Amino acid sequence: MESFEIALSKVGLHIPTVLLPSAKVPLKSWAVVACDQFTSEPEYWEEVERNVRAVPSTYHIILPEAYLEMPDKAQRIENINRTMQQYLDESVLESYLKGFILVRRTMLSGKIRTGLVVAIDLDEYDYHTGSTSLVRASEKTVIERIPPRVQIRENAPIELPHILVLIDDPLKKVIEPVFETLSRQSTPPVYDTELMMKGGRVVGYPVTNPLQLHAIADALQQIKKSDGFLYAMGDGNHSLATAKTCWDQMKGLLTEEQRKSHPAKYALVELNNIHDPGMDFEPIHRILFDIDRHDLLPYLRGNGVEVTLVQGNQTESIRLQERNSHLTVGVLQILLDEYLTSHPKARIDYIHGETSLRKLSSEKNSIGFLLKGMDKSDLFPTISMDGALPRKTFSMGEAEEKRYYMECRKIR
Repeated sequence: MESFEIALSKVGLHIPTVLLPSAKVPLKSWAVVACDQFTSEPEYWEEVERNVRAVPSTYHIILPEAYLEMPDKAQRIENINRTMQQYLDESVLESYLKGFILVRRTMLSGKIRTGLVVAIDLDEYDYHTGSTSLVRASEKTVIERIPPRVQIRENAPIELPHILVLIDDPLKKVIEPVFETLSRQSTPPVYDTELMMKGGRVVGYPVTNPLQLHAIADALQQIKKSDGFLYAMGDGNHSLATAKTCWDQMKGLLTEEQRKSHPAKYALVELNNIHDPGMDFEPIHRILFDIDRHDLLPYLRGNGVEVTLVQGNQTESIRLQERNSHLTVGVLQILLDEYLTSHPKARIDYIHGETSLRKLSSEKNSIGFLLKGMDKSDLFPTISMDGALPRKTFSMGEAEEKRYYMECRKIR
């Protein structure tokens, strides 16, 4: 029988050496939510900073996107890279295991999401339209969003993921048996902590048994589509596209032998089964700032699909002009992109959660668009048939339910 490393490589996976914070680091302060959340609510991140200012935390080694356009961005990135190296030098981060980690995330609502932290081969990922790769983007990748993220990653000594990658496993052959085995064997967790800022709780278990790793590879082979499609991006598509871009730039400077084993060839991600009962698809709402309502609404109105407008607690339904998309979110996005092109002072943001949308849309000269979520079982068939969906079509859970940073891995 071939080794589990070879079997895993055939499904685009690699066994990572996982770094975790040392025992002296309080995990509740260490783990913070994905950097691409609360982009229009800097007060969220200000509260996080107050909570972790004096202790080691992933907050100090990420750049929240709420600050991506700040004039001190270059200094922030320099501080991030310096702090990453400091965490390595001072053993704040330690090599914990060579293997996967089974993650059980309990939300405040009580629902549980089970995932598997793995390293995915970036040579198997193509985010471009019409991709036939093993790993595919689930929504359109905005190329302009990649360079600012490259600035953060290109000199970073480590990576830490908020990326969620989906598999279509209705018979639950891949991840669920791993948890059943770990539970049956009473495997102790490698971490178990409450999460800050209404994040719930997360527990991680080691997955290092060669037979178990081989079984994961075999199960993934069984669910691979006939066209070679196995993984769809869930959250963090632009982060994975950034890792891919950095690797493509680097590998041209390496020998063929160096490319095979270089750590930057891989990216740490969490795999999730789209059929996991704790996996919810939530809509991503839109909001426009600095607009004139009396100018915008006549531009949008037509005889096509219906959307709900929100301004604070007030709502209104309108029908949109027709555009070439079979999804309501696709029609809306095309129209908003057209409007923004002709109104450069207007701004758009993408909001997770109705409460945040209503709060932000109550501001002067703003208007929100409240959308419905898509059926998650439609995702893989739609990507296979139509390619990537319109950007920001869906979100896997509310903002507080996004992945919190925990595991790290060296990329140089």
